[in-house]
Amino acid sequence: MKLHHLDEYLLVAEKPAGLLSVPGRLPENRDCLVSRLQVLYPDALTVHRLDQVTSGLMLYARGKVMQAALSAQFEKRAVSKRYEAVVQGVIEGDAGEVALPLICDWPNRPRQMVDFERGKPALTRWWVLARDAEAQRTRVELEPVTGRSHQLRLHMASLGYPIVGDVMYGAQPAGRVQLHACRLGFVHPVSGQVVEFVSKSPF
Repeated sequence: MKLHHLDEYLLVAEKPAGLLSVPGRLPENRDCLVSRLQVLYPDALTVHRLDQVTSGLMLYARGKVMQAALSAQFEKRAVSKRYEAVVQGVIEGDAGEVALPLICDWPNRPRQMVDFERGKPALTRWWVLARDAEAQRTRVELEPVTGRSHQLRLHMASLGYPIVGDVMYGAQPAGRVQLHACRLGFVHPVSGQVVEFVSKSPF
């Protein structure tokens, strides 16, 4: 667990792949990033989440007042988020977007699915960073304009380019799901300054 920023109002930490963001329901799923942080910073509170398989930057509030202020930025989509991923297949275009409504696939939860009648609107923008024709893979930057559960994973799979290692959405098994939250920008609720944090992709 690496800290990228710490002050009396908030902190930015890096979540490793495989660790939960918040505690699960079962006793064996109590270990998570927020509980580890609270050992050192008891006032640390969750503002947003990353999937267990995803690594990268997470923002935590220190105290209820800051939690409300930071949560409001997420709700207003005022937080800038970028992810880096490696997907199966070679994408031809250089950039694009996916707008497909998503809903939980309840019999198979936590899996999500596209549902045009009941799904919530979801929008992802993508850009190609590099292509590897020999390995038949593409490195992409992803922007989740909306923040639906599993949005980036399902949207890329729906294009026919599942994220490497994401067996849930049709990819071949790999050491990990190659999805990393690499940039996070927001307005500091006390200073009013726009701050941005960057984390290099580990894959």
